[in-house]
Amino acid sequence: MNYINSAYGDLEEIAQAYKSSFQNADPFPNIHFRNFFNEEILDSVLEELQNVDKTDGISFKSLNEVKFVSKGELYFGDKTKAFIHFLNSQPFLQFLQIISLIEETLIPDSYLEGGGLYETKKGGFVKIHADINKHRLTQLDKRLHLMVFLNKDWKQEYGGDYELWNKDMTHCVKKVLPEFNSLFFFTTTDDSYHGSPDPLQCPENRSNKSVSLFYYSNGRPSNEVNEGFHDHSINYKFRKGNKADNKMAVYNALLDVKNIIIDLTPPVITFLAKKIFKK
Repeated sequence: MNYINSAYGDLEEIAQAYKSSFQNADPFPNIHFRNFFNEEILDSVLEELQNVDKTDGISFKSLNEVKFVSKGELYFGDKTKAFIHFLNSQPFLQFLQIISLIEETLIPDSYLEGGGLYETKKGGFVKIHADINKHRLTQLDKRLHLMVFLNKDWKQEYGGDYELWNKDMTHCVKKVLPEFNSLFFFTTTDDSYHGSPDPLQCPENRSNKSVSLFYYSNGRPSNEVNEGFHDHSINYKFRKGNKADNKMAVYNALLDVKNIIIDLTPPVITFLAKKIFKK
């Protein structure tokens, strides 16, 4: 089965043709392809994902993000599983390897840890952030974040633009509208700040859907490792002067204080406190 739009041709040829564009993109290596895949295949994927069991996933609701993320592939239809398996296959991994110029061998995430179906409904958002840099189960290094957008007839006024920000968080450098059959991916480092930070303005019966995957390696270049940041969780950033983000900054500061208190509290006291508050 040919997953790629025939207009693009061979995957290796595409990678060779676009690797310079990827490497030289601002504010960090990234690339956006329109109409990249066989449309009939994505039609089938979209139809199957309309019926994904939302009880077997995670609904995030905080000042940092309001979105749904599936968990594993158990409730995906056959066409969706096959499409994700293609994105994790040798030909596609080789395409990513060539275009990204990553020297370490890229490893797909068969667990779909944090990947799979992403869905944001009206009012949903994901604040600007840098991803967690290690796989929770394998401890491999996260190197690439890939999204295939699945939104037909998506209008600009709906919002949902995926934004890439500069290191100083002074301005957005690039925006990508989440149009149907768009492929978008970028490198993930400690300062590859990205997200969809403003509440979605689509109708109640619409949502922003994507297949979102991550790719890893065993180790990464030393110049990508910041001192004291070898293993970190999601690092949310606030846009200066944005009132909603100012609230988020206070919220995250309080979370940091809470986590410090938990880390400093002897385990026996934490255990007893949980017992007491359960009663």
